[in-house]
Amino acid sequence: MTVNPQQVISNLEELRALTGDANGAQRLAWSPSWLKAQRWFETKTDDLPVERHYDSAGNLWTTLHGESPRALLLGSHLDSVPNGGWLDGCLGTLAALEVLRGISAEYKNKPPVTVRLVDWADEEGARFGRSLFGSSAFAGTYTIAADRGRIDRDGTCLEDALKQCGFDIDRIGDAQKERANAAAYLELHIEQGPVLEKMGLPLGVVLGTKGVERHAITFLGQEAHSGSTPMAVRRDALAAAAKLALEIRPIARKHADSVATMGSVKTFPGIVTAVVGRCEATLDMRDLDAVVLVQMFEEAAAASERFAAEENCSVEWSRIWSIEPIPFHPELIELCDTAIRETAGASHRLPSGPLHDAAEVSRAGIPTVMMFTQSLNGLSHNKAEDTKKEHLALAVEAFARLAAKTMRWIEDRL
Repeated sequence: MTVNPQQVISNLEELRALTGDANGAQRLAWSPSWLKAQRWFETKTDDLPVERHYDSAGNLWTTLHGESPRALLLGSHLDSVPNGGWLDGCLGTLAALEVLRGISAEYKNKPPVTVRLVDWADEEGARFGRSLFGSSAFAGTYTIAADRGRIDRDGTCLEDALKQCGFDIDRIGDAQKERANAAAYLELHIEQGPVLEKMGLPLGVVLGTKGVERHAITFLGQEAHSGSTPMAVRRDALAAAAKLALEIRPIARKHADSVATMGSVKTFPGIVTAVVGRCEATLDMRDLDAVVLVQMFEEAAAASERFAAEENCSVEWSRIWSIEPIPFHPELIELCDTAIRETAGASHRLPSGPLHDAAEVSRAGIPTVMMFTQSLNGLSHNKAEDTKKEHLALAVEAFARLAAKTMRWIEDRL
């Protein structure tokens, strides 16, 4: 099929001008700017023979009906973090649009299989802390009871934000209806990391998304006056937490692709003249191997007990959230690898540390694969996020090749 990568780049720049400012992209989910982006995206399909609708979770579906109802799904997300980059999420959505357009032209509006483009709602979770909202509703892994009362920094709850956009939180599970006839799902995304750039490669195949163990850890010691309490008798909760913050690094470095991050530390009473009596920290650990992930957790938990004892403190753990590793479909991985090699000459296979909507789609039992394109300096989620224009063009071309191969793969299974 014929695609126009420059049109994708032009659309990306138009979207940046429409919904960004000097600080970056401002398409926070369930906000007026995000709704503006979705309406703008709808206009980009006005000249295509497609059917459009929003499902009960706010996902926007654009369907080109084919000879068979069996469907190839192409998707990503338009929402962004505050002060986000110009490519995160929207590259995949706009590349999918160009591929849909190419398929429509190639098959004179009637491809052999149905092709559906989806803009997933609230992938980022930046406003309410609930990532992958729309795709989890689609996959049936949503949690209405836990999500209903989530509050943003302005005091608005998630249920009310959905209602303001025309959606009922009690009906988001109806989005599972969209899974009917889904035969495969493809997603293009920037890497958001430094691996491909360091290797000098524009494109890579994603093996799957890493599993996540996310915990709150509380060290309990004794508040005391910083001037009158001898060092030998202190029960310093921060000291124990600090030791753990350093220890998680060698724990993760035992494994090639593991990462561990203590991203938040709060101390109480939190004043300069008091020994810390309570320290609350968060720990995020990720790996593509479930066994490795369990091992990392067990080592971190044991280390926390050891450091608490050394500082005459106690420690408590509470799971915040977890998701198992999600490996992508082996046959689609091979198709993706071939498409990249045919386009760019070389490919690389790597796991994704960040989560993506593709993980939820895969959890629903739909064959899934992702393609990454290089990120300059490995940066994302800020206005410095960027990718070379020639690499964006290669990504669109390779993604179109992957879509064509996957359509044939689906046809072979009809």
